[in-house]
Amino acid sequence: MRVLITGGCGFIGHHVVEHFIKKTRWHIIVLDKLTYAASGFDRLRDISCFDHKRVTLLTSDFTNPISEGVVKEIGSVDYIVHMGAETHVDRSIEDPEPFVRANVLGTMYMLELARKLPSLKKFVYFSTDEVFGPAPNGTAYKEWDRYNSTNPYSASKAGGEELCLAYSNTYGLPIIVTHTMNVFGERQNGEKFIPLCIRRILAGERLFIHADSLKVRPGSRMWIHARNVADALLFLLNHQVTLRDKYNVVGEREIDNLSMAQIIAGLLEKPLNYELVDFHSSRPGHDLRYALDGGKMIKIGWKPPKDFDDSLIKTIEWYLQPENLKWLT
Repeated sequence: MRVLITGGCGFIGHHVVEHFIKKTRWHIIVLDKLTYAASGFDRLRDISCFDHKRVTLLTSDFTNPISEGVVKEIGSVDYIVHMGAETHVDRSIEDPEPFVRANVLGTMYMLELARKLPSLKKFVYFSTDEVFGPAPNGTAYKEWDRYNSTNPYSASKAGGEELCLAYSNTYGLPIIVTHTMNVFGERQNGEKFIPLCIRRILAGERLFIHADSLKVRPGSRMWIHARNVADALLFLLNHQVTLRDKYNVVGEREIDNLSMAQIIAGLLEKPLNYELVDFHSSRPGHDLRYALDGGKMIKIGWKPPKDFDDSLIKTIEWYLQPENLKWLT
């Protein structure tokens, strides 16, 4: 089998590459633009299992038509996992245009590539819980619930989803859409919440935590380790599942941001200096709570193989190793 993974040098993408190397005998083609989020090839260099005989690395910007030379180098593939995207909410609020180019136009060019691959069995579009917008307490969105994007990032991902479904309807492409919640793990960009918490707690700096307008209730998320996400993607590729369908990949537990920071401080054995701040009023587009219903994946036989508590402890211990401190900057 041959699988093309876009964004395979990024945080989640490199965990998918690592998982596929360890769990399959497939040949993996990585297509990545190498933006700031990729850190060049550093993540792939850092995984001890990297096998240059099984992994082909191509640097190309899929927000433009894929060139004939790159198409030739990709060759025939059985699966496409389209993970490459612009993903940062703050950056999308400051400048929406790169997000629309990457997540909508770029998805179209990847779908156009897929149309040229007669042996393609599945095209997975990697999307986000944020397309549904904020979730009231007690609500967990199912795969086909209505969308309510509240920032340019989530709107661009929803646009990419709709293009995938349109290409499936119009051209018969074997589309699968996944929604994933907040992902954590090793080698995450230092701007993300968990490495940010580690860095500021270790330095004794104040941590500003997203809360409601009264600065009482902190925002909450359902967290999942990147290797669990990779396992879910491999499950969807390896099993007979409904095509032109959507699947929520959900973590075990919902935790509010303050509780997460307190857990991290406890594991670091350091005091937590924090302040609850009303992000949404000052930065419209930040949602207080996201939640997905993961029952569909459970029903077809998948569950996260890695325990949340154990994954979080191992992740923090990994960051504290001297050779890994560079990932906290």
